[in-house]
Amino acid sequence: MTVSRHWRMNAQRYNIIGGMGQDAVKVLQHSGQFPQEATAEQDYIFTGQGEVYSYTTVYDAPAGFERYAPYVLALVKLAEGPLVTAQLTDVMPEQVQIGMPVEMVTRKLRTEGEEGMIVYGYKFRPTLMGVSA
Repeated sequence: MTVSRHWRMNAQRYNIIGGMGQDAVKVLQHSGQFPQEATAEQDYIFTGQGEVYSYTTVYDAPAGFERYAPYVLALVKLAEGPLVTAQLTDVMPEQVQIGMPVEMVTRKLRTEGEEGMIVYGYKFRPTLMGVSA
């Protein structure tokens, strides 16, 4: 992926962006398109607060993520309702529980290409008690 494409995707990479319509809030897909049945009347940036809805531990990681294995991949139910898939960080796999409160954080995803461009994005970590973002 080129540097210019990374710059164009910054908003999506560092926030969870959706659209708010008359009847619901929808998450923006990674393609930059809303699901076919949804039409957004205005942009909506999610709070990044949620809870673990389901999860699995990845032991055999795909190319580029081997050094992070084992890691937890979770379905996170956002406070606003939608589900997003994200990697959990700052927690051991055996500590993860369904219903565990989590918050979105920006973390390194990978290093890409010969130039060694560092790609950042969002992950989720257990909510820090007594600390507000």
